[in-house]
Order: sequence, then structure tokens, then C-alpha cells
Amino acid sequence: MKFAVGSKNPVKISAVANAVKKVWPDADVIGVEVDHGTGVQPTSNEAGLKGATLRAELCLKQADSDFGVGIEGNTEETGHGMLLQGWVVIVNRQGEKGIANCGGFLLPEKVANEVRKGRELGPVMDELAGVHNTKQKMGSTGILTNGLISRTDAFEKGVIFALARFLNPQYYK
Repeated sequence: MKFAVGSKNPVKISAVANAVKKVWPDADVIGVEVDHGTGVQPTSNEAGLKGATLRAELCLKQADSDFGVGIEGNTEETGHGMLLQGWVVIVNRQGEKGIANCGGFLLPEKVANEVRKGRELGPVMDELAGVHNTKQKMGSTGILTNGLISRTDAFEKGVIFALARFLNPQYYK
């Protein structure tokens, strides 16, 4: 069984491998660079879900895999402030899709203000925490939870939720 992840980001590839290997220990998981079309910082759940869907569909075709997996982080403006969100879409060769949200939380207002100005979240968090390339490491999630939940952990849960459709297809007919 082969899973293609629509990204070369090691965090996203690890999240998929960690989740998938709990069910299919011999599965192959590879990263495939795709043009997801959402820009560097999707700023709505709709854009995040669209980006994850496009990533899943494109890598499925490019890698000729059994499953394509798209993962996209985004922000979402609410009446309470800006939330950090994440979406996972898994698509198989028959076009069936598993879709999940990875959960989310409120961003600090000084971070949200920089994102509102059009900046990408990763570099803003790099500056705040004094680290480099956090989006390929613990991510904003890891920084703001003091490492209790890393970016990989959050995405892994989303992958497991998105797999529900394929683990129990009888309920999705």
C-alpha cells in the first residue's frame, strides 16, 4: 500500500507515516512536491480545506499511489480572534475522500496582527521564539503549547480522523 503526501515537509510526511503505520505497518509513505495553489498562508478554513484537497488529488496522480494525502494549515478569523487550524484530506483511486480538521486554538494577538498584515505564520513564530524554520519542526503548535503537542502530533491526529472513512467504509456507503 502506498501513500503519497502532497508536500516535502518532513513534519507532514512524519505525521502521515506515524498514523498510517498504526494500521498498515508495511505501508510506504512518500512526499511529493505539488502546487497546491493556496499561497503561503491560507487565511480561512475554506482555503485550508481547498489546499488540502488539491494537494491530495495532485499527489495521488503524480505518485501513482493508492492514497493521496493533503495537509494544509490555515488561520481563521473569528469573533474571538484568529485561530490556527489544520485540515487533512485523504483521497483514494476511486475518488473517495476522508476529511478531518486537526483542531485549533487562538493565536496571540501580536502574532495574529502580523498575519493580518499578510505575513506567513511560520516566520512570525520564528521571530517570536528565536528559532529557525519552525514550520518544519515543532511549529506554532509546539511553541505555544510548550511542546505538549507538536505540529506533527496535531497533524497525525487529523490523519487518523481522515482515515475513518477507509477504516470503516461500511458506515460511509
